Amino acid sequence: MKLRFLGSNSTGGDCPTLYATDRDTYIVQGWQLFANDLLMQLDIPDGESAVEVPTELFEYLKEDGLPDGQIAHAQAPVMIITPQGTCVVQGKVVTDAEALSQMSIPHYETCVEVTKSEIAGLAEEPSGTDFQH
Repeated sequence: MKLRFLGSNSTGGDCPTLYATDRDTYIVQGWQLFANDLLMQLDIPDGESAVEVPTELFEYLKEDGLPDGQIAHAQAPVMIITPQGTCVVQGKVVTDAEALSQMSIPHYETCVEVTKSEIAGLAEEPSGTDFQH
């Protein structure tokens, strides 16, 4: 899998980082969730994981042609939006050796793969819902 760097919220190359892939997906690199309150709120199936990232990370979606990186609502793959301005993203664990070789992932981070349509859908307000911003 080939990756295209979209952006990161850090200067040292660590997380959080957002990549586009050649498989019509995104890779979201973020902080691993361990035994904490956020993790206990999720039912994560085998082969999947979850990462915590600042919501501002999705502003880099503009680098992939999406008009807006604002998250309008939480639905899969964004499972939780915290009061601290972070969100928990759930997706398939990245095991592709070629993809992993293109990233720098510290021991306290991991990455998940989610479809572009799922991520794009987060910026759209559901019909019939009146969000007060």
